[in-house]
Amino acid sequence: MRDWGCQILAGVLLATAPATASRAVAQVSPVDLRILAINDFHGYLEPPPGGIRIDNPDDKTRKITVAAGGSEHMATAVRQLRDGHKNTIFVAAGDLIGASPFLSAMFHDEPTIESLDMMGLAVAAVGNHEFDEGKDELLRMQNGGCHPIDGCQGPHPFLGARFRYLAASTFEKGTGKTLLPAYEIREFDGIAVGFVGLTLKGTPRLVSPTGVAGLEFRDEADTVNALLPELKARGVEAIVVLIHEGGFPTGDYNECPDISGPIVDIVRKFDRAVDVVVSGHTHRPYVCDIDGRLVTSADKYGTVVTAIDLKLDPVTRDVISAKADNVIVRTDAFARDSNQTALLDSYNRLAAPIAGRPAGSITETLSRMPNDAGESVLGDIIADAQLAATRPAANGGAVIAFTNPGGVRSDITRKDEGAVTYADVFASQPFRNQLVTLTLTGRQIKDMLEQQWLDPNRPRILQVSNGFTYTWDGARSVGDRVAADSLMLNGQRIDPAADYRVTVNNFLAAGGDGFTVFTKGIAPQVGVYDVDALYQYFRANSPIAPATGNRIVRIN
Repeated sequence: MRDWGCQILAGVLLATAPATASRAVAQVSPVDLRILAINDFHGYLEPPPGGIRIDNPDDKTRKITVAAGGSEHMATAVRQLRDGHKNTIFVAAGDLIGASPFLSAMFHDEPTIESLDMMGLAVAAVGNHEFDEGKDELLRMQNGGCHPIDGCQGPHPFLGARFRYLAASTFEKGTGKTLLPAYEIREFDGIAVGFVGLTLKGTPRLVSPTGVAGLEFRDEADTVNALLPELKARGVEAIVVLIHEGGFPTGDYNECPDISGPIVDIVRKFDRAVDVVVSGHTHRPYVCDIDGRLVTSADKYGTVVTAIDLKLDPVTRDVISAKADNVIVRTDAFARDSNQTALLDSYNRLAAPIAGRPAGSITETLSRMPNDAGESVLGDIIADAQLAATRPAANGGAVIAFTNPGGVRSDITRKDEGAVTYADVFASQPFRNQLVTLTLTGRQIKDMLEQQWLDPNRPRILQVSNGFTYTWDGARSVGDRVAADSLMLNGQRIDPAADYRVTVNNFLAAGGDGFTVFTKGIAPQVGVYDVDALYQYFRANSPIAPATGNRIVRIN
């Protein structure tokens, strides 16, 4: 980044230069570049039910909800934010796909890739959810072709992304090369700007181990710093990092009075040559100054587009200044883009007969938000559904079911007098993980529960089925938080030496989220998909009311 003292001195010299030098002054006028950025779109082609929560402009102590998002409105926002700017580029910081609502997920996120192509997305970092269906499926997203199992389901052939996925820190162990290109260089009025894209180092803990087998995820900052000599050799001084990692700010959507989380240490480790950082992953909107660098995030689900304005020095070819504005994609402010509407209609015509199938009904909204112990209303119901699907001896003979909180993606909201459709059920369980029933000892169950705090700053409290209860103590050390004598099944204490048939999804069965104890289970039996188990549970038990809870008890 250019030295600010030199910039001020140059301004003084130019101001006092003779009139005959006016043409020279014009030649060194800064080049303007507008970068439009999103992150964590997650296939929300239609506006998310919750919109975005922001401070009430009339009372900062209160929050309001603003209807926002959806590809039709976002396309218009992107187009309008480009208007009047000679140099623009549209970029993303990962998780464009994966954990998607029904309309996108049913077609393996092909509609989302096509939608973003139509908006003119140029480059995108790879996020952890881009690996939800494995590295081969990510490469199909880039290169096109039919799904290897479900074939070609869409209204037209899937040609792959015209935008370029970047994965600077993701290496193939066998070749030592990156899975996808590390960076992209674009020129604006003759000035080269480098865009480096990478996902978070912890990706293997967040996705199925089989999906990233043979891959290595290296340190984010070390990766970027190691690329700088190569970028500079190619004439790049202005460097923008697109990283799928983020932070937790205070303040409203366009503020950052304080921020914590992994992105802070990562940015501080970046070489001073890095000018701007577009981040994501934490689903939080912010515009921050971290260690003298502009760092942004655009919330989630297409509710925000960040407009970043850079001034580039034609002489040094570096960034002179950078500022940003998080623009809310208000559905009442940005009209629907007709091309996006046509795309969605073409997929909706194929999806509607399945999406609209009645599943059952609910008495009130089933929330995915956990209580202080880590238990959620919807998590309980999903675990109950998985137990019901695998309890019969022929289906696995399960007595307990566990499900990961990250797999519970959205509330099932009460509407239409409580009616619930297949699409509603799918939105809460969009990964289509198969259920696996395996045998663990009571001691292994206790050891597995201790793994919920492998990352004490981000515990992953598993949701448990009815009949299983336990207590954990937040004051005890990691590895010894679960009271062994509190583990109960249908009123009977869990015997450390006894065997129990336990159901989990295939993500957990493979050790996902760090739950390696599940990989030691024996006699695995693969069952139905998690979403199908939940659908059948609704069919058999509606109307469904929130469970009583208290399966997980926390003290201290």
